[in-house]
Amino acid sequence: MIRPNCRAALAPFISYVGWALLAAASAAQAATNVATTAAPGGGQPVSAKCDSQGVIHLLYAAADGPSYVRSTDGGKTFTNPIAVVDRSSRKPGLEFSAWDMAVGKGGSVHVAMGTNAWKLKLPKEEWAFFYARLDPRAAAFSPVRNLNHQPSEGFSLAADDKGNVTACWLSGKLYASISHDDGASFAPAAQIDSSLDPCDCCTTSAAYTADGRLALLYREETDNQRDMFLVLWDQSKSKVSRTRVSSTLWKIDACPMSYYTIAPSGDGLLAVWPTEGQIYFARLDGRGTPLPPSEIKTPGQAGMRTGMLALNDPAGNTLVTWKKNGQLSWQLYDQKGQPSGRLESVKSAGSGVAGVVDANGRFVLFR
Repeated sequence: MIRPNCRAALAPFISYVGWALLAAASAAQAATNVATTAAPGGGQPVSAKCDSQGVIHLLYAAADGPSYVRSTDGGKTFTNPIAVVDRSSRKPGLEFSAWDMAVGKGGSVHVAMGTNAWKLKLPKEEWAFFYARLDPRAAAFSPVRNLNHQPSEGFSLAADDKGNVTACWLSGKLYASISHDDGASFAPAAQIDSSLDPCDCCTTSAAYTADGRLALLYREETDNQRDMFLVLWDQSKSKVSRTRVSSTLWKIDACPMSYYTIAPSGDGLLAVWPTEGQIYFARLDGRGTPLPPSEIKTPGQAGMRTGMLALNDPAGNTLVTWKKNGQLSWQLYDQKGQPSGRLESVKSAGSGVAGVVDANGRFVLFR
């Protein structure tokens, strides 16, 4: 029997134990709350998004080019595939490759693509950022458009629920083109900030923040110091700020050709990237500053141009997932950034990674 004064003395300990048990139970539940599902027809996943209505949108590479499906039951079933590239845009030998997808106003779908035009020795204005849009109730994507008419790569898209869409790419510097009418038209391309010196054979990753700014993750190459930076761009005020998110340095006299992603998470952001082939992630506040414990090293390893993704569930658990050597792997982390559960993996074709947190707070990964 515990006496009253002993009970009072033990109260803080009991509270702590109770909190710890709840946290452990939450993490354990999250660890078993990861589902994997195959892309239709043996396709290779590229990007997935879950919109405000709980609809999952999936972009994947199919045998005949980029394709799109959606699911209203957490990825158990899908609609019939819709080809992203219209028939009139298909030319002999020309291949379109999907880079990114964003979901915007009313569930509109926006897709970024590149081609093998350089390999076919087509005019350089065709070595460009190609874009297609699917309106919420449309049965087919819009005709493919050349957005920038210049040799470029590292294509990414961000869209919000107000009809803003930003297309980002690399061509010696960081460029962007903005639409305020849900992708119907885009303003001329402009440099985001001429002082930024991006690693030109890597990529960009973009998302709108909770307060309407554009967040852009990129790798700097100044003095061959390949650090990761987050750019926050207030487009209404033409104001740009920059924060370094990686703390492990990487000096290399060559482009690592690495991919990475940024995603909104509540009032902040979630970033994942490789340094010397090792994958790290960080939770960021609304100013783009890494939250304690700053960057977190994962067991994941990346190859050249292999995909990776980080997702937060409603309880604050983070799932980090990556692709290498035909394996889709993932590791869960609790609210404190500690590993939770074991490292898991499944076979998965291609180099892309696609996943969402569905309407029920479950992690859904596509393989």
